[in-house]
Amino acid sequence: MIEYLRLAFGTFCVLLPGIAVSRALRTRSASAMFAWSLACVFVAWAAVFTLHRSIHLAVAVLAVITVGALVAGRGGRTESIARAPVWLFGIVLGLLLWHVEGAVVGDGLFHEARVRKLVDLTSLHLRTVDEFKDGGLHPGYAFPLWHGFLALVSWFSGLDPEQVVRHEPSLLAPLACVLVFEAGSAVFGSRWLGLAVLAAQLALVCFGPGHGGSFAVLALPATVSRQLMVPAAIALFFTARSWRGYAAVAAISGTLTLTHPTYGVFLLVPLLAVAFWHWRAWLVAAVPVGLVLLWLRPLVDETLSHNPSARERANDIAQYGSQLVVSSDRHFRLAAEVFGRSGAVAVAALILLPVIGLALRRRWAAFALGGTLIVLLLTLVPWLFVHVSDAVSLSQSRRLAGFVPFAFVLAGAAALLARRALALPVALVAGIVLQRLWPGDFDYGLHHGGPALATWIAVIGGTIALVAGLALRRAALREHHALGFAAVCAFVLPVFVHGLWHWSPDPKSDPLALSPRLVHNLRTKVPKGAIVLAPLKVSYRVAASAPVYIVAAPVVHVANTKANDPYGRARAVHHWVLTDDPRVAKRYGATWAIRYGRLYRIG
Repeated sequence: MIEYLRLAFGTFCVLLPGIAVSRALRTRSASAMFAWSLACVFVAWAAVFTLHRSIHLAVAVLAVITVGALVAGRGGRTESIARAPVWLFGIVLGLLLWHVEGAVVGDGLFHEARVRKLVDLTSLHLRTVDEFKDGGLHPGYAFPLWHGFLALVSWFSGLDPEQVVRHEPSLLAPLACVLVFEAGSAVFGSRWLGLAVLAAQLALVCFGPGHGGSFAVLALPATVSRQLMVPAAIALFFTARSWRGYAAVAAISGTLTLTHPTYGVFLLVPLLAVAFWHWRAWLVAAVPVGLVLLWLRPLVDETLSHNPSARERANDIAQYGSQLVVSSDRHFRLAAEVFGRSGAVAVAALILLPVIGLALRRRWAAFALGGTLIVLLLTLVPWLFVHVSDAVSLSQSRRLAGFVPFAFVLAGAAALLARRALALPVALVAGIVLQRLWPGDFDYGLHHGGPALATWIAVIGGTIALVAGLALRRAALREHHALGFAAVCAFVLPVFVHGLWHWSPDPKSDPLALSPRLVHNLRTKVPKGAIVLAPLKVSYRVAASAPVYIVAAPVVHVANTKANDPYGRARAVHHWVLTDDPRVAKRYGATWAIRYGRLYRIG
C-alpha cells in the first residue's frame, strides 16, 4: 500500500503542471489536462537535452510552469465532464490491476532501461538513452517523451524504475477510464453512450484477454498511446471550438506522435471520415504529426524496414506471415481474421457495422462507419496495404487494424437497435454465444483469429449502408441512449466474467532474471555509463537493471538501423561467448563483462 501511495504522489506531481495549465486556459476536461501535462513534460525534457543537464532541470522546469500557470489562472474555475463514479470505478480497477501486473519482461525491459538512464545519468542528450553507446537513435522513440514521464514519476516517488514500469498501470487506469468516457461522450454527445463506449473498450482490451489485458502494461509507450492518448485526442478533436481547444488538439497530437510516431498517423485515418465537419481540428492535428515525421525522416531513412529491399520484405513477410494473405512479395494484405481476433466485442462490432447506416446523418455515425471502412480499405486492398507497409514498415502497418473504432460502433449500434427492454436479454444471450465461440486470439502471431465472415460483412454491408445512406437522404433513426448503454453492459457482461475468472499475473516472474547479487554488483561496482559485454539475453536485462550500455541485445528488440547493426552485434557477441575473443570487447569499447553469472572487469 505504501508503494501505491508513493506512486500516486509521483504521478500527481507529474500531472500537476498540466492541471495548472488547463485551469489557466479555462478548459474543462481530463483530456485537456492530460494533453497539457504531456506538453509540459516535453518542454521540460527538451530543456534537459538542449542544455545537456540531468533530470533535476526537468523537475525545475515543471515547477516553474506550475507556479506560472497557477498565478495566471488565479480565480479560474474548471469542471470535469467526468463524474466521480467513473474516477471511482477506475481507482478500483487500478487496485485490482496491482495484483496482475507481472514481472517486467519483453519490450518492458527495453523501456525500463531507458527510464533508468534518464533517472540516473547526467549530461543527458537524446542518444543517452540508447542501449548502445555507439549506436543510433531509435526512430520510434527518438524523443523519449513517455520514458521521461515515467522517469519523473520515479524521481518524485523515490521508487525504482522497475517498480514504476511494473505498477504505474494501477495509477493510469483511472485516467484511462475517464479519457475513454470523455471520448465517447464527445463523439455521441451523450454521457450514457460515453459509458457504453467505456464498457465496450474495457471488455475489448482489459477483460477480454484475461490477466488484465493491455491495462496490465499501460506503462509501455505503445499501450499508453493507444489506451490514453488516442481517446484523449478523439475527445479533444470532437469538442474543439476555440483556439484553446485547437491548441489542446495540437498538444495531444504532437505528443502522441513523439511517443509512438505511427499512431499519430493512424489516428488521422478514421478521423478523415468526419474531416468535412471538423476540418480545422483535422488540420491542427495533422500539422504536429507532419512536423514530428519531418524531424524523424533522416532516422527513418536509415531504418532497413522503411522502403525495404526485396530481401528485407521477404524477411518481414516470413515473420508476420500468419497475419497476412500473400500472393507475392508485392501483393499481400492483412488476413480478414485479424480484425475479429480481439474477441466478442470486435466480432459483434463488425457484424453490426451496416446498422450504423441508419443514422448516417449523425457525425458519430460517419466516424464509426466511415472511419471503419477507411481502415478496412487500407488494410484489405493489397495495393494500398503494400504502399502503407513500405512507408511505415510491415511491423507497424498491421497495427492499423487496431484503429477500427470498435467500441464506438458497438455503442452506436446498440443505441439504434435497443428499442425496448427485451433488447437486454437478447444482448446478454448474444454476448454469451459470441464469447463462447470467439473468446479472442491474443497470443503473438495469429493462430485462429476471428471469423473472416464478420469482416466481409463489415466491408460489403458497410459499403452498401454508406452508399444507401448517402443516396436515400432519409432522416436518421433516433438513438435510445440509456437503453443502448444497458444493452452494451448486458452484452459485455460475459466478457467481464471471463476476465475476472482469469485475473492473475502473466507472467508471474522472469525465468531469465539476473540474480540479486549480480544486480547489486552492477549498480555498485560498474560506473554509470560503462559498457558491459554479456550474452544477448543477459545483456538485455543488464541494461534494464543498471544505467549502463551493452554491446548487443536480442535483434527483435533492437531498431534495425545501420548504426545499430543488430545482426552484426549479435554475431560478434555469439563469437565472444564461444571463444572469449578479446577483440570483441575492444571493438565495442566494453570495460566490464559477464560470463556464467560472474561480473568482472576487462583489461
